[in-house]
Amino acid sequence: MKKLFFLTGFSVAMAFLEAAVVVYLRHLYYPQGFSFPLNPLLATQILSVEWSREIATLIMLLCAGYLAGSTRMERFFYFLFSFGVWDIFYYVWLKVILNWPESLFTWDLLFLIPFAWTGPVLAPVVCSVTMIVFAIVFISLKAKCETEPEVKPFMTILFLTGAILILTTFLKDFFLLLYRGGFFKQLSSVLSSPAFTDAVQHYIPKNYLWEVFIAGELFLCVSFFLFVFPCLKQRKIKK
Repeated sequence: MKKLFFLTGFSVAMAFLEAAVVVYLRHLYYPQGFSFPLNPLLATQILSVEWSREIATLIMLLCAGYLAGSTRMERFFYFLFSFGVWDIFYYVWLKVILNWPESLFTWDLLFLIPFAWTGPVLAPVVCSVTMIVFAIVFISLKAKCETEPEVKPFMTILFLTGAILILTTFLKDFFLLLYRGGFFKQLSSVLSSPAFTDAVQHYIPKNYLWEVFIAGELFLCVSFFLFVFPCLKQRKIKK
């Protein structure tokens, strides 16, 4: 658990850096406070920088997980733990600095790769809590399990199905905006398109697919339970 302590410190500090950058961006592009519709100037002026920043953040979290673990599976779960802590404390710091979000159901711009992810704050927080719980359970069980659990193909299918369902809830709105506007045909020049700018200026998310999100979470939980079940059986036999 010593590794988890230091990973927590790293992730909390990274979350503050992330929140600080967002504070600066909101001061420049949303001086009255962040809300939808999005400011199209953000996309046209610094979108490539934001993409690079998000990639850099993922690389740092992946490196932390890699250094903490000794096997491929350990590294994956340490990464999940770091990501979950980072994401939750990102919102904690924004609440401390800006008193935002107003509630867990406030909509946020979550990510920008490959295009905008949107959703209520509660959704990514639930995902992050799930990641942290999965990581702690796996790391705790592995320390008392004779062999590392094996990933079976059907577990991977369940896991990917859950992940795709959850991603769909985040990407659905902006995907439909791009599709209905015919912007996929002009992706190379979409940022300079007046029609795209107008569409972004009128985009206000309203309905989140909570049923799909819950289904995705259930798929993830079932796949994880099946994955760690052999370790649980070993512990029961030893007792």
